[in-house]
Amino acid sequence: MLKNAQTANARPPKARAKRDSSWPAVSASDKAPRTARGERTLRKILTAALEEFGERGFSEASIVGITGRAKVALGTFYTYFDSKEEVFQALVRDMSAQVRDHVAPALAGAADGLDRERRALAAFLRFAADHKQVYRIIDEAEFVDPEGFRTHYETTAARIAARLGEAAARGELREDESAIAHEVVAWALMGANVFLGLRFAVWGDRDPDEVAAITNRLLRHGLGAV
Repeated sequence: MLKNAQTANARPPKARAKRDSSWPAVSASDKAPRTARGERTLRKILTAALEEFGERGFSEASIVGITGRAKVALGTFYTYFDSKEEVFQALVRDMSAQVRDHVAPALAGAADGLDRERRALAAFLRFAADHKQVYRIIDEAEFVDPEGFRTHYETTAARIAARLGEAAARGELREDESAIAHEVVAWALMGANVFLGLRFAVWGDRDPDEVAAITNRLLRHGLGAV
């Protein structure tokens, strides 16, 4: 098995046609699926990679382990990715996008800006409870995929900062003269959300709405408009 894994990880990449620009950038190379069947296969590989990396960690995980979980041939893996590092990088981007896409619909109908943050946290806690492996993946990305690690947090904080800016413009938050006020608060909220997810969604199973409501009371006391 070890020999097969080493051989699989060292296999040279195959040339492919240029990526279809409509396909999300889940891979660093130009290997876009051309059919719905191809998209389903890529999803199977990414789901299997989440399980493999989530359970074994990057160092112990293998391409053979991923293909075994996905029930696809080794050659099929190389249709989409060139290496274990590349599928890991794709997984980091994919999980970051899934968090974004899972949270976004929950924001509709919010009473105000801080209610949006309550809804966002509750949705994130539900996602984390269903995808506990995401914490190990993102943590390891700091060393395996530093660019993806930083991009994940920067884009998440930017979305929060944008929401805060919109709420402030509507008079729902206190004004702050500092040009970095929304960014500072966004990173603080994101940090809180990450550790709330770790404590109450990964290590525990408390009601996401209860955790979000308690957190939101703290936000309203410190951030609510006068």
